[in-house]
Amino acid sequence: MAAAVTRSVFSPAYRRLRDWLIAGRHAQSLTQVQLAERLGRPQSFVSKYERGERRLDFVEVFEIAEALRVDLCDLVTELQRPPH
Repeated sequence: MAAAVTRSVFSPAYRRLRDWLIAGRHAQSLTQVQLAERLGRPQSFVSKYERGERRLDFVEVFEIAEALRVDLCDLVTELQRPPH
């Protein structure tokens, strides 16, 4: 039986996604403003997805990963790990 698809930004997997994106930004020593500039978006875009107020679609995750210069394969590996 296939796993149910969740739309919640409060699911464990979505929390790990947010944590991974935040850690990627911190690893680059970027502020939210600096990342937003790379993305051509307002700082509030970064703030809202980091706080879980805005759900990201796949293309947005891809664009953020590119802006952070991180490999999406690492994200997939992280999301496949059991939650801690």
